[in-house]
Amino acid sequence: MLRFLSYNIVFQEVPGEVTLAINLSNCPNGCKGCHSPHLQEDTGEIIDEKAIDKLLARYGDAVTCICFMGGDADPQAVERLSRYVRKISSNRLKTAWYSGKPKLPEDFAASSFDYIKLGPYVARLGGLDSPDTNQRFYRVEDGEMKDLTTCFWNKYDVQRFDAK
Repeated sequence: MLRFLSYNIVFQEVPGEVTLAINLSNCPNGCKGCHSPHLQEDTGEIIDEKAIDKLLARYGDAVTCICFMGGDADPQAVERLSRYVRKISSNRLKTAWYSGKPKLPEDFAASSFDYIKLGPYVARLGGLDSPDTNQRFYRVEDGEMKDLTTCFWNKYDVQRFDAK
């Protein structure tokens, strides 16, 4: 069962999108230097279809993307919620998943998302905005994962991100 502690409308996690970022708890990764260690605890409100409905009723018209921040303890539940968001929004809303794992879990459909970030946080390598990062940000199109990590290295280069 997934739980979330907080959410916020953000602009840099998915470039070119106005994103409702939902911070999921019970993170099993334990990255050294984690910026949100409180998310390692299994706490918060249950996030299910009913919770998604409630959030979308409040913020749905103001956002273009829903990003699940975490959820590595139950990636199939994150995948299910992403499919739900796409279904009820008639694919108007894009979906993203920020995972701290280095690769996708087995039996996982990347095509359930429009964007996926993979990789644990390694302090000496930095986050997505560092050219030295180990993390990767992908756009999922036609079953393929296209690496768009470099779009984070120049925050003024959103056009490159939007180019297909």
